Amino acid sequence: MVSGPSGVGKSTITREVLRRTGATFSISATTRRPREGEVDGREYVFVGDAAFQRMIDGGELLEWAEVFGRRYGTPRRAVDEALASGRTVVLEIDVQGALQVHRRMPAATFVLIAPPDGEELTRRLVARGSEDAASAAKRRAKADEEIRTAEQSGVYKYRVVNDDLETAVRQVVDIIKQEPANP
Repeated sequence: MVSGPSGVGKSTITREVLRRTGATFSISATTRRPREGEVDGREYVFVGDAAFQRMIDGGELLEWAEVFGRRYGTPRRAVDEALASGRTVVLEIDVQGALQVHRRMPAATFVLIAPPDGEELTRRLVARGSEDAASAAKRRAKADEEIRTAEQSGVYKYRVVNDDLETAVRQVVDIIKQEPANP
């Protein structure tokens, strides 16, 4: 389980960790619109609000959360099938989602990806081009809250600071290699 606030580098780290380990990536469902270059079924399964609500009502999600007016969730079936076949599954989710997964899968390994500091996180949010200054400030405040919640939760066995991408990737790869694949 790789989680952390928006803009911390979860996606970049996760992509490289998957390449190096061969782990299975759990593709989340979301109600947000695709960003430029994103493909339905690759980065996310993009669904409307009604379809997402049906997934919630049908118990089809391992976890779900509303973040900045959009909903995100992890389809349960794909995770269960991969784990049953002995594969390591990496979920890339926010802190809210990780806390929900912990209630259902307490033996899973939880890794918090943290920024080196708040100013760097704000810089990254603005640099990715999808945030204006006001939106980046809101996300920064939310990030500070998420990190506090994560650190106080007792759920996270590992905290990786993403101040150097290669070092952060190596740390997460090492964690995956030392932890059991099937919680």
